[in-house]
Amino acid sequence: MEIFALQSIAGGFLDEDLKNFNKVFDDWCVQFESVEDAQYILDTLEESEQIKIVEITPLSYPKYFFPKLQGIIHATREYEGKIICIVEPQMGMSFRIAICDLQTKKVRVLSSRYKSSLSVEGAFANLSFDL
Repeated sequence: MEIFALQSIAGGFLDEDLKNFNKVFDDWCVQFESVEDAQYILDTLEESEQIKIVEITPLSYPKYFFPKLQGIIHATREYEGKIICIVEPQMGMSFRIAICDLQTKKVRVLSSRYKSSLSVEGAFANLSFDL
């Protein structure tokens, strides 16, 4: 599944009105099935040099593909058909690891809590937990 979007160099995604940019990629953003379609629309926009075409994937934007995934995503990794995320449920809370299944679209947050980014990154890098 390929999805392409138009993103401002400031970071927002082009809204369906083709004028405003949303901070978060969601269903209200313009989506394209091919780079060519995105380029066609980009060529018609004013200040097109301020906008780039980006591919939206489960690895780059997991919250779009897994709506039940909540919190701040700090890192993602694909492993054995699953997207593994470092999640901070709310700012200042302990970090958690979430496992998102691409086939079932289910999200499982592991019970382990990590106080620092270094400790969660160690577990994340070594995949020292059960999938």
